[in-house]
Amino acid sequence: MASASLLKSSPTVLDKSEFVKGQSLRQTCVSVVRCHPTNAPSLIVRAASPYADELVKTAKTVASPGRGILAMDESNATCGKRLASIGLENTEANRQAYRTLLVTAPGLGQYISGAILFEETLYQSTVDGRKIVDVLVEQNIVPGIKVDKGLVPLAGSNDESWCQGLDGLASRTAAYYQQGARFAKWRTVVSIPNGPSALAVKEAAWGLARYAAISQDSGLVPIVEPEILLDGEHGIDRTFEVAQKVWAEVFFYLAENNVMFEGILLKPSMVTPGAECKDRATPQQVADYTLSLLKRRIPPAVPGIMFLSGGQSEVEATLNLNAMNQAPNPWHVSFSYARALQNTCLKTWGGQPENVKAAQDALLTRAKANSLAQLGKYTGEGESDEAKQGMFVKGYVY
Repeated sequence: MASASLLKSSPTVLDKSEFVKGQSLRQTCVSVVRCHPTNAPSLIVRAASPYADELVKTAKTVASPGRGILAMDESNATCGKRLASIGLENTEANRQAYRTLLVTAPGLGQYISGAILFEETLYQSTVDGRKIVDVLVEQNIVPGIKVDKGLVPLAGSNDESWCQGLDGLASRTAAYYQQGARFAKWRTVVSIPNGPSALAVKEAAWGLARYAAISQDSGLVPIVEPEILLDGEHGIDRTFEVAQKVWAEVFFYLAENNVMFEGILLKPSMVTPGAECKDRATPQQVADYTLSLLKRRIPPAVPGIMFLSGGQSEVEATLNLNAMNQAPNPWHVSFSYARALQNTCLKTWGGQPENVKAAQDALLTRAKANSLAQLGKYTGEGESDEAKQGMFVKGYVY
């Protein structure tokens, strides 16, 4: 314990000039030096985006009760794989016919608030000559656009990837806004079996943050999507551990890039075991883990969490979403599904004009089911065997 004399002693307060003059300390006790800078630099705050109000409005429109996103942004190559599965050639006419089927489904806007398009689709017309963007707006659906340029190998990593597309992004997003798009989407991935390495996580987070800042400057609400791939034999706890790290990194760099949280949407993976894990999780377990992750990492300022399905079956994705909406959440917790909305629809169509109505009915059935799940009212009754089939593809790319 310090002596009484030390406790009673007062520190000497020195002016900065006394050090300059070389004066010595007059006491042997520890002294406190108080500097009073006269020209300290002030914190520079980024000016608000001229699109700030519009970004908030768009995000809230997409994150509206009972609605979610139809992800129809498959590249032409991936769309070709889908068409090949029903025996159709990958031609622009066939892609146009299928996309027309999707966007003209009667009453789709009751369940779908936004549609992510591929660049070809953004500038495309329906088979009867109407602009696809105009058809979506008539359905009260906000048009969106995929802006990343796909995954490429990440040098120096453990056989991992990074997402390209930042070069020229500002000019592209400005053009997309003029064409009618009001939100954007950028997907990068993290592989658990391959590490993930700190390099891959940081690259994913930084790329997403730069994309988000650029998109907001162009008036587009950025969907931030670091997908934790389902590939692997790991359990749900390992997925949770990795997802926590990824989302911490993502939000750090979003803040570093002055991204306005009220004007973004997130597209995360649900926290599930790896697709090859023997221990499966119930919808309640998926909901508990996923919501716990969100509460630890996602600010309530973010308006919407639009989950990807990631190869789950149509019914599984809907059941898990429903479980997450059994109690109020700080955010709009909804869906941004591709295959989990389109699988049965595509197979029902089969490329035959006479099947268009039946295919649209199948799409509306799935959209309505997920609408109910967003409201926490889905029961799973009456689902077809087709809708229960898993769609996981190992090493899936698109």
